[in-house]
Amino acid sequence: MNCPRKFLAAGLTACLAGAVPAVPQSVQPPSPAQSSGPAPSLRTQAEPRARIRTTVSLVVVPVTVKDGAGGLVTDLHKNDFRIFEDGIEQEIAMFSVDPFPLSAAVLVDDDLKRSSADRVQKTLEALAGGFSASDEVSLWRFDEVPESLSDFITENDALLTQLKRIDLSSSFPGVGSAGGPPLNAQPQPGQPPSPAMSILHTNYKHINDAIYAAAEQLRDRARDRRKIICLISDGQNAKNNTHSYKETLELLLSADISVYAIGVGEPNVNHRITFLGRNILAKYAHATGGDIFYASSRDDLERLYPRVSEQARNQYTIAYSAARTDHTQPYHSIEVRVERPGLSLLARDGYYLNPRP
Repeated sequence: MNCPRKFLAAGLTACLAGAVPAVPQSVQPPSPAQSSGPAPSLRTQAEPRARIRTTVSLVVVPVTVKDGAGGLVTDLHKNDFRIFEDGIEQEIAMFSVDPFPLSAAVLVDDDLKRSSADRVQKTLEALAGGFSASDEVSLWRFDEVPESLSDFITENDALLTQLKRIDLSSSFPGVGSAGGPPLNAQPQPGQPPSPAMSILHTNYKHINDAIYAAAEQLRDRARDRRKIICLISDGQNAKNNTHSYKETLELLLSADISVYAIGVGEPNVNHRITFLGRNILAKYAHATGGDIFYASSRDDLERLYPRVSEQARNQYTIAYSAARTDHTQPYHSIEVRVERPGLSLLARDGYYLNPRP
């Protein structure tokens, strides 16, 4: 069992919201973990949190930096970064390496093929190990309609209990509730090839709507938290979602929510979807400054669950003043650059000046 993460007090002045007028308030993000590796923390006790006094309007941008092997880079400083809004370089007003508590919505695909559903089902309890005593977690599952399984949970035992109660549909040996034969299956003798025998089968799964519902739940969580959606899915999305990708992305960016996706299923299916540019999981992850991972085994899933929470918690936080922002335009692009060569970074593509009502 892992030891609880300890946080150090640190004072910062910032507005932990998008580019909206801020009023003085106190929020308390925790500070850096004193560990050398990405070992997850279990919820055991309350942790001290530092005070941040908000007095100005800042655009806050969490940033993840990785080396060529995909490992997190944690030794960068303020002068290693440059940040641009609408192509114009901005002065960095605040820089922090302090980890933040998470508000996480775990969104589980309930329309997977049998083998994938079985793998996910057997690993769900491992999700709890990635969250600390300062985090709060809600649980969802979805197919055509998103279903809220719990409100936000802060106790580890309660989270484990709820995870044990989740029963994923796994009665479809092929491609889930959409029907049709298994992927790459051959027609029976004397039967003509079926149009359903394709790598991108027709389905009735609404990923946009599921993300939108989870984002609606997350949008009003405290500003001193990292708000994330942990999405576990095969990435196959129906065309008749109530909410479009654009509409859903606007809500995510307005509410400062990042999507961390774990793609499940056969590796060739995931890679094929990516190659065709139809990977909705990757689109959401990259646009919101989250990340995407792929799991083809139970071991992969159990390894990735704590990695998602660790990565989301331990981002660099960069903020700049929105004083020179063109307030006549609702959307503003963001580009973050790192000066050290050989590194890659993840940050959201932009923000909306006026959050959605």
